[in-house]
Parts: sequence; C-alpha cells; structure tokens
Amino acid sequence: MRTQSTNHRIPPQPHHARTPACYPEVLPRCLAIFALLATASIAPAADTIAVLPLFNINTAIAPDLNWIGESAAETIHEALNSYGVLALSRDDRVEVYRRLGVKPGALLTRATVMKIGQTLDAGQVVFGDYTLDPAAVAASGMKATIRIVAHVIDLHKYKEAESFEQDGPLENLSQMEMALAWQILRQVAPNAAVSEDAFRRERPAIRVDAMESYVRGLMTPVAAVDQRTKFFTQAARLDDHFSQPNYDLGHILFAKKDYHGAVSFLMKVTRADSHYMEANFQLGICRFYEGDYDAAIRLFRMVSDEVPLNEVFNNLAAALSRRNDASAAAGFAKALEGDESDPDYWFNYGYALWKLGQYAKAADQFRAVLQRSPDDTEATSFLGRCLHNDPYKVGDPKTDGRERIKTLFEDSAYRQLRAELQK
Repeated sequence: MRTQSTNHRIPPQPHHARTPACYPEVLPRCLAIFALLATASIAPAADTIAVLPLFNINTAIAPDLNWIGESAAETIHEALNSYGVLALSRDDRVEVYRRLGVKPGALLTRATVMKIGQTLDAGQVVFGDYTLDPAAVAASGMKATIRIVAHVIDLHKYKEAESFEQDGPLENLSQMEMALAWQILRQVAPNAAVSEDAFRRERPAIRVDAMESYVRGLMTPVAAVDQRTKFFTQAARLDDHFSQPNYDLGHILFAKKDYHGAVSFLMKVTRADSHYMEANFQLGICRFYEGDYDAAIRLFRMVSDEVPLNEVFNNLAAALSRRNDASAAAGFAKALEGDESDPDYWFNYGYALWKLGQYAKAADQFRAVLQRSPDDTEATSFLGRCLHNDPYKVGDPKTDGRERIKTLFEDSAYRQLRAELQK
C-alpha cells in the first residue's frame, strides 16, 4: 500500500509506456541488459496499469470513510508493483486529477475513467466503489458490513474486462482488499500471478486502524512531514506486520541523512514489499556511513543481483574500496560503462586506479571529470597527485575515504525495460 518513491512527475506528454525510440535514454540505467536491445526494439509496449481510488457511495453522509477508497487503491497498486506489473504511482494519478480538474473523491463516469487512463498513457485502469452504512458502523463498529466492487477497463479494447466484488465485516478490510488485489493481478498479469494461498502467505492481514493511519499519512501533503511521520509511526506501532509504513518512515529519515535512525525502520521492510530492493539499497548506504562496510557489501550485492543499476554497482565498489579491495576498480568501471555522463563515476574509477598505483590511467579519468565538471577542485587535486606519482597512504585524512556514493535509486526505467523484454 504505497506510492512509488521516485521523483517522478507527469510531463506534458505521458511517457510511461515508452516507445522503442525512447530506449536509448533508459538503457544507461540498465547496463546488465544492453545485449537485449535488439529484442526490445521490436517488442510491443508493455502495459501500464492505473489504479484509481474507489468511490465512497456514502460520501455525502460519511466523508470520514473516504480513506477506504485510497486504501484499496494502494493495496492493489502495491500488489501489482511487487509482481513486476507497471502500476502508475499515486503521485502520477494525483497530478492528472489536478490537470483534468477531477475532484478527489468524486464519482467518476466511465468516460472520465478512460480519459484519466489515456492521459496517464495506461493500458488498463482499475476503479470501483464501496458501500458502508455509517449508521451500521455507529451501531456495530468493526462488525459493520462493507461491500467493495472493483472494475478493470482495457483501454486497448475500449471495454470493461471484468469486475470483482468482496463483502464482509469492516474488521476484515485487509483480507478483502488482498482478495481483490490477487484477482486483479491474475486478470491483468496472468503469467505473474501466484496461487492465492501463496499470495496471502506473503501478505499477512493488517489491522484496520493501522491501515487507516497509514493511508491518512499518504493523503497528508508531502510538505507536512511531521504530520505524515506521526501517521506512519502510529500505523507501524499498531501493527508489527505492516511493512509499508516502516519503509516510509525509513525513507523520511534517510532523506534527512539520519542514517542511524533510518536503519531500524528499513530493516523491517519485507520481501513482499515492492520497495524491498530500494529499502535494502538505502540500508546499504546507512551501513556504509556507519562504517559497517561488510554489511554494506552484502546488501549492495544482493540488490545488484536483482536490480543491476549503475548506482548499485557504484556503491558496492565504494564499500569494497573502503576495505581496500582491488576489485573496487572493476566495479566502478562497470558503473561508468553504464553512464559516462556522470562525473562521479569517472572520479570514483580514477580514485580506485590511483589507490592501485595506476597513475597514468587514473589521470585520464580525472581529466574526464574536469571535462564534465571544470570546477571540481577535488578532481584537480587528485590529477596533480597522479601527475606526481604521489602514492596512496592509508589513513591520510587528505586522501582517504573519497569515494562518492549515489543515494537515488532509480529503478523505474529498468523495470520498464524488463517488462518490455518479458512481454
């Protein structure tokens, strides 16, 4: 139940389902699959899925229950993403609502649903509604019955593909949302769907009050960090099995560079969570800055095996470099091969070569840094050391520990291309 965390915004022209002509700009993010470019160039575009918040039929008399519609959407979105389906982020959807003048919580016609989906460049759209009598809630509390209906529209065929329905006591909201999520996953990505039993084993039921706190945190403006943190903290405290608020709390602290504080939350993110790899990438950075390089190496290696991004290779090499491992140079070279426009990758490769005493080759890398970033005084200093064959000295505060870490985990392009190739 979470939106994507990348700094992704809707451009004037939707770009989620990229055309083959766009592949050159995403391939540098996906070094490990360069060899498959020819396949990608003839592959049909992989569908993206837009999941819209479900409408509260009783919103006129119970607007305080509108969070349930957001909750269902986030549960479905999270399930789809965790199985490799390209589900568009909540931020994307909020921006398109703003652009089209659609009021959040409004009852949408099918024409409006399709317009939203087309603006998002989605192949399929999930939407629906739910009914929950406020009087029944007042009388019966969590025993009150809720009925949830979700629809899937295939925008390629301009028709509704299938509808799914769940009803039961409000206290079982988590189980009902999971049932809908699995049914929709099976509908939109039949090859990705596991058995329902396996799906549920990976996703334990969450307390309703914890779900409400979490969703209210998501609905709070991003700028109101303290209020969002309060909601996420409450959600995590109410249910120990709830992975998503732990990721969000860890991510907030990580953004503040409170690496020590972020660790306790990032460690609780489960493998079934769609942000599991990003959480471990951030956890690796936290361990790096704590000086636990062995732990950082393990984490970055695990992430690189599944998400082979330049920033992961770079950070793994940085941790190896802190251990004075000679293989760090090869790791930095691998990151550089994936993106030669980034001066940090040139710097790190040059720094590793300098530590190995390969002064002439290292000097070439620092020159490349200065071509891209002429004001980089540190690169200028190391170029001078290379030209004077000035050797590396362990513990020298002027030259030790100069590896440059990448903190932004940009896996969306990789997942996009992988989905294209799988299709």
